Amino acid sequence: MNENSPKNQILSIRDKKLDLSTPKIMGILNTTPDSFSDGGEYNEVESAVGRIGGMVSEGAHIVDIGGESTRPGADPVSEQEELERVLPVLEKAIPQFPDTFFSIDTTKYHVAEEALKLGTHFVNDISGLQKEPRFVRLCKQYNAGYVMMHSQGDPKNMQEDPAYDDVISDIKQFLKTRIDQARKKGFENIIIDPGIGFGKTLNHNLKLIAHLDEFQDLGCPILVGASRKSMVGQILGNRPVDDRLTGTLAVHYHAMINGANIIRVHDVKEAHDSLQVFNAISSVR
Repeated sequence: MNENSPKNQILSIRDKKLDLSTPKIMGILNTTPDSFSDGGEYNEVESAVGRIGGMVSEGAHIVDIGGESTRPGADPVSEQEELERVLPVLEKAIPQFPDTFFSIDTTKYHVAEEALKLGTHFVNDISGLQKEPRFVRLCKQYNAGYVMMHSQGDPKNMQEDPAYDDVISDIKQFLKTRIDQARKKGFENIIIDPGIGFGKTLNHNLKLIAHLDEFQDLGCPILVGASRKSMVGQILGNRPVDDRLTGTLAVHYHAMINGANIIRVHDVKEAHDSLQVFNAISSVR
């Protein structure tokens, strides 16, 4: 692996350094009533901040906070509603957990801007600059990180017969084009996410995990988020959401073997246990 490989990158994000020489865990916090897994559980500020504390103690390096559900078929919410859901949580949590990286999961410029003003470290954009190309300039202004995810269509319609000429090549080209555009503007703090479940069939998702290492030559750290997603349920005979933990761990472990630098999860403790095993085995190769 060469010295420019994502595996050796240490990202300088605002006033912190994120060492990705070993994989890191991003914990998911949805302040929404309708997310597919934990919708409605963390709508109140106190419960949300309490959950963040739990994830940090269980081993989360990054906490990703979202105020709009992106599950298949979800309806969009207004900018104002999204702001009201996420800003009070960030305002309280960021100073309370100073060693933790925080990410805002949004496609809206003003939501990202207000979150960054509060000290958020990453913008996690499921549209990969399709909805808001100004995110590059905004993240550069705050020396923040940017998670560039691939998606085909919007959450409302993305699972209506998604199709690709070649899923690996098509998504790599999508990401490369946007990475090149960002680098021409002098912005380097990019993490890429192939977008498991976002406009993909089961077979597309399986191919992405199996060939994840092919994305390493884009020169950016790789994030994978398959936590409790339908691909796991389909593989396991249509298992319900609350019975997909073991399958999730298996998918993410395979992703780490194939080069994932960050795994985005609901179940932080279990993911951290898996990560410790992965690091122990990797250290004696």
